[in-house]
Amino acid sequence: MTAIPADPNVLHPMPEQPRVVLLRPLITSPLIEVGEFSYYDDPDDPTAFETRNVLYHYGPERLVIGKFCALGEGVRFIMNGANHRMDGPSTFPFPIMGGSWADHFDLITGLPGRGDTVVGHDVWFGYRTMVMPGVRIGHGAVIASGSVVVDDVPDYGIVGGNPAKLIRRRYDDADIARLLDLAWWDWPIEHLTAHIRTIMSGSVDELEAAAPR
Repeated sequence: MTAIPADPNVLHPMPEQPRVVLLRPLITSPLIEVGEFSYYDDPDDPTAFETRNVLYHYGPERLVIGKFCALGEGVRFIMNGANHRMDGPSTFPFPIMGGSWADHFDLITGLPGRGDTVVGHDVWFGYRTMVMPGVRIGHGAVIASGSVVVDDVPDYGIVGGNPAKLIRRRYDDADIARLLDLAWWDWPIEHLTAHIRTIMSGSVDELEAAAPR
């Protein structure tokens, strides 16, 4: 019998659990890119992810999330639009109040940004984590619940706290290099389907043996 892969274009992969949505078929903003099978879990309204979970996103910076990422309830991405000036006596954004104050809007639009926020593949975000602007999170990383991520996270790193600090890495440098080279998230879907158990619970050696030839 031929194994039939899951469908990356279904909004609710678990119909009996409407709190879980695949993000790729949900996203409409050209400033957000999400890979296949990355999902968000929220008991309130997971379909409002673009407005409730990606905040102050006025552009041009982008949010890029890779494939097979798991986003727990309340994950927030703070984008560069949240920045305020800190080089003068006041941090208050006077121009957005309107009136003649709007004549000074260049004081806001000229703020330096930290660039795109980029999340790799196979990243697990715990409950109510927060990612600050311009952060880059490596493949296979784990972000502990309640963390505030202000700096880049290495591939297969586990971070936690406020501000989030590296707790440990899931594998040693040699195995991380092998995992990045294997890049199972890019395997053809039929081949990946045939090796789900190895991808989820096998060793790096077993994953290497299962790789497409």
